[in-house]
Amino acid sequence: MDQYRQMGVQSRVDDANPHQLIQMMLDAAVGRVAAARGALLAGETATKGELIGRAIDLVEGLRISLDQKAGGDLSANLFALYDYMARRLLEANLRNDASILDEVASLLRELQDGWRVMGQTLAAEATPA
Repeated sequence: MDQYRQMGVQSRVDDANPHQLIQMMLDAAVGRVAAARGALLAGETATKGELIGRAIDLVEGLRISLDQKAGGDLSANLFALYDYMARRLLEANLRNDASILDEVASLLRELQDGWRVMGQTLAAEATPA
């Protein structure tokens, strides 16, 4: 079953444009943080640590994907925000603090919503009248 799931994910990644790839990373990061929170509350320490590690990897991937030269102030602000989120996730893991996970999840959802709206706007502008 995992092989089929991986093939589906790989297919979506292969077919995605850059905007969609960022959306997928944001969606995955939100999901990993939520799952980590559930594992933390269930006392599943190893699972919590693994999920937080995956969330950090996704946030770092978002940070690395920024175009610092073309992005200007927005890129610099996102770079700092991604760095902050990665540090907070590490802290949540070390302290077993669900409130920190909630904070990061909220930040990710805000970015996720903004990115989704931007995608809808771009799609509407690209549609011929």
